[in-house]
Amino acid sequence: MIDISKVTDYLYVGSRIGQEHAEELKMLNFNLIISMIGQMPPDEIYTLPPFKTLWIKTYDTFFTPISVKKLHIGVEAALPIIKNKGKVLVFCQQGKRRSVAMAAAILISMGYTCDQAIDLLTTARKAADPRRWYIHRQIKAYEKYWQKR
Repeated sequence: MIDISKVTDYLYVGSRIGQEHAEELKMLNFNLIISMIGQMPPDEIYTLPPFKTLWIKTYDTFFTPISVKKLHIGVEAALPIIKNKGKVLVFCQQGKRRSVAMAAAILISMGYTCDQAIDLLTTARKAADPRRWYIHRQIKAYEKYWQKR
């Protein structure tokens, strides 16, 4: 069974997807899948049509925080999809921090504040952990970046 949570009509967050989830994901009809797993590329099936996958190599430790630049790469890929009424799935190994940080950055780009994005994500996905200090710090940094750009 696939582990994804619907955050909005256009944004979903989940844990690692494997080849065994391909048929289910085809039926869910995502226009973009963003992998935030640094140590392992997405399964090859997700690099072939009908899938469009963006692999953003990230880690989530306080020694190696997710950069604002990497969050912005995901936002730049997701915004055109969302503006064309498409759906985006963001995943990481556990669906708790990296994917949630990216989802928060996407929500910020859609007009949410950092706190509103975090509240929405933790309501939609019980496993979400965006308040871990080094994750929250990067989401806050992205909010500042987005406001200044």
